[in-house]
Amino acid sequence: MKEIGKKMINKSLFLTYLYLLIYIMLSSGVILYNKWVLSPKYFNFPFPITLTMIHMGFSGMVAFFLIRVFKVVSPVKMTFEIYATCVIPISAFFASSLWFGNTAYLHISVAFIQMLKALMPVATLLMAVLCGTDKLRWDVFLNMVLVSVGVVISSYGEIHFNVIGTAYQVTGIFAEALRLVLTQVLLQKKGLTLNPITSLYYIAPCSFAFLSVPWYFLEKPAMEVSQIQFNFWIFFSNAICALALNFSIFLVIGRTGAVTIRVAGVLKDWILIALSTVIFPESAITGLNIIGYAIALCGVVMYNYIKVKDVRATQHPPESLPERNAKDWKLEKKSSDIYAPSNSTDDDGTSSRGNNAASDSNVDEETPLISSSRLSHIGRTQLSNRDA
Repeated sequence: MKEIGKKMINKSLFLTYLYLLIYIMLSSGVILYNKWVLSPKYFNFPFPITLTMIHMGFSGMVAFFLIRVFKVVSPVKMTFEIYATCVIPISAFFASSLWFGNTAYLHISVAFIQMLKALMPVATLLMAVLCGTDKLRWDVFLNMVLVSVGVVISSYGEIHFNVIGTAYQVTGIFAEALRLVLTQVLLQKKGLTLNPITSLYYIAPCSFAFLSVPWYFLEKPAMEVSQIQFNFWIFFSNAICALALNFSIFLVIGRTGAVTIRVAGVLKDWILIALSTVIFPESAITGLNIIGYAIALCGVVMYNYIKVKDVRATQHPPESLPERNAKDWKLEKKSSDIYAPSNSTDDDGTSSRGNNAASDSNVDEETPLISSSRLSHIGRTQLSNRDA
């Protein structure tokens, strides 16, 4: 029995690290792919809203077939009131964050964008405090000051600093932070939990509709007069990668805690900065860039430590990774444990799941829709990204 237990744990650990590797590869790949497609120096498709709409349209279509045709998961109980007051505003800020984030690729390098994304905890904390979902604490505030100082130093050392591109990226970060806070305030307090498929099913079409407005005024006229190249396989594979990233994040947060996720995110950022300088030679980085980003990263790591410690203090003693993975292994055959959204509520009518997603999040902007239905007590958080 002990040998069987060891094999089960070894298999589970192997799958966990495999999912982490897949997540890092897909997350980095989607960002580099988007940059290559949008950059005038490479594929030369300088229409970020159009690219984002392709992602949303494809993701919504796949989710529709999975839910309505193949019945992989069941749709959640969605009323018109919840859709109008929750899904629509969340979709609006989600669409905005993707629009601004992708537009930044036209003006600044991938490496500098990753450095600016260190501001994500600062933006999320500010939005949470303004919306009343979190309180400002001196220890957290000092970490946020450290992050901000690091980003300023990194920006000062940027060779090809561009005000427009920086403004787009920072605006996208704050739009995503507000979306996270709205998700906590509007959806979670109503006891509604969306898994990756149902998230795409409800939010992707609505985001597509929002993006169609700026697209009509900003990109449609330019597309009519310019000689654009449309390669079906390029855009199809790009959309497939973005969709796969959604599901890889879900697999990762279903098997690990917040600490592992955050460490993987930091590792991914450093890999991405290094790769971008090799793939895109114009993405040169300076010593001041690295120093500033390292300072900002120290603030982010300290912030993550504080938030994880806070979550642990309010929860039951954590299971070890082998124990949690062994338990997950026993549940693998139950598809409802992975896909079915939780509708269980406490006596006061709120969801029994934790509501710390907004203030605890490091986000991947490529696919920040995820609200997992099976997370560890620490990993009950939304990633993000933090990528484009």
